[in-house]
Amino acid sequence: MNHLQEKVCELRSLLAAPQQRIVIVSHTNPDGDAVGSSLAWAECLRSMGHCVTCIVPNKYPYFLDWMPGIDEIVIFKNDEEGLATRAIGEADLIFCLDFNALSRLEILSEAISNNTSARRVLIDHHLSPAEEFELKLSYPESSSTCFVVYSIIEALCGVDAISKSMAEVLYVGMMTDTGNFAFSHLTPELFRAVAVLVERGIHIPTLHNNVYNAYTEGRARLFGYAIDRKMKVIENGTVAYMSLLESEMRRFQFQQGDSEGFVNYALTIKKMKMSAMFLAHRKFIRVSLRSRGDVDVNLFARRYFNGGGHKNAAGGKSFLSMKDTIEHYIRSVREFAEEGHLD
Repeated sequence: MNHLQEKVCELRSLLAAPQQRIVIVSHTNPDGDAVGSSLAWAECLRSMGHCVTCIVPNKYPYFLDWMPGIDEIVIFKNDEEGLATRAIGEADLIFCLDFNALSRLEILSEAISNNTSARRVLIDHHLSPAEEFELKLSYPESSSTCFVVYSIIEALCGVDAISKSMAEVLYVGMMTDTGNFAFSHLTPELFRAVAVLVERGIHIPTLHNNVYNAYTEGRARLFGYAIDRKMKVIENGTVAYMSLLESEMRRFQFQQGDSEGFVNYALTIKKMKMSAMFLAHRKFIRVSLRSRGDVDVNLFARRYFNGGGHKNAAGGKSFLSMKDTIEHYIRSVREFAEEGHLD
């Protein structure tokens, strides 16, 4: 990671004052990487004597409920007592993990923006970080924010500072953001980090089972329905998309996180280069995009869905109807292909 030591020196200076009030926030619809990096970094900061509050905009997926320390995370959407707003307002430091712009916090972004005295630090691995952070530890070449956090802790405190609980949550983020170590940015440094986590006492089969074999029956049936009834293939079998309406999700007792991984499935088809998932919400449609090889869905998301992310995994939003969103996607794919981006 370029300039990591230099950035860690700046970070050390920011953390030098004792017993600071620190808030850690992560993105809307927090996933394993967002939750894992937040929990590990919070434990590290508490070991330094700081007072730390972890906040997420809305609920994390139920299959992460077992993670050590997760019940201490404040869910802003459900925070009737105002604990999150008070913590943010009183914070000396705000760490922003696993997102590249405050707008990704959605309902939480205004509260963060209102604290104009707190110093904001970005720890992330997405492309194109915004300019609204005092210090940016942003490494798009990293496979996950958990790997970035691991590297920071290693440089700041040494690996002996990593407890078993920290190792478990860090591994979850590394595992989930790489598709169980099947996607890009699988560097020797990443696997050396995993070896250290094993030395700290994690049991990989248990962690894998806790995340990937803990779904509901409704989720299993929803997956079958989505693949059988809703997956459409276009562009001579090289592009696919699926869509789910709220009524369809209710039929299968949908819970937050149930659609995770659906968008990846079309890429198991031999010719497939790009896949999309359209998930209806009350006010908008969430768009998830995945691709293989040199097909850049970050570019596609930025151009057509006001979004972004990584080269092979990105997302955005549509404020059109589902029918119009799909038609817009099909037109956009055709244009994208005509420009040679699907070759």
